[in-house]
Amino acid sequence: MDFDAAVEATLGELPQERSLLIVEDDKPFLGRLTRAMEARGFLVTAVESVADGLAAVEAAPPAFAIIDMRLGDGNGIDVISSLKEKRPDARGIILTGYGNIATAVTAVKLGAFDYLAKPADADEIYHALMATKIDKPDAVDNPMSADRVRWEHIQRVYESCDRNVSETARRLNMHRRTLQRILAKRAPR
Repeated sequence: MDFDAAVEATLGELPQERSLLIVEDDKPFLGRLTRAMEARGFLVTAVESVADGLAAVEAAPPAFAIIDMRLGDGNGIDVISSLKEKRPDARGIILTGYGNIATAVTAVKLGAFDYLAKPADADEIYHALMATKIDKPDAVDNPMSADRVRWEHIQRVYESCDRNVSETARRLNMHRRTLQRILAKRAPR
């Protein structure tokens, strides 16, 4: 099945409306993503904070949403939760530079349709929104590095401790400041 046929087969299940909310605090990325999604036929509302995202959902719940996980004034999961309450058929995806399994599971449980780690390009984001297949290497061909596995484990414990650094450090038998340095960095590849 070629790309156009895959999109057409999926479109029957998608909302007909093409409204899209983007909540992202990285201004250059927000601008590029807004232009890319408008070129793909979406009517984009772009905001930079959780408060503005919640206000946009309250005013007119969009059919689609792309929301950054960590924003300056809070967590993007709050926007996804609000969107799913107002419009259950909406398709929202979470983007994050701090990708890990625990937060991905949380995001999906609270209403996210998909979860992508940054850097994600406009094509990957579009395919996630439309639920179309994109050719990517199989996990067996591209396994996680040992550093990435360690990062995932630390993030899982951190989330299970309700993001309490001291408790996480105690459970991992790690110095608290070392853990803080690890948490401040981006996820390894």
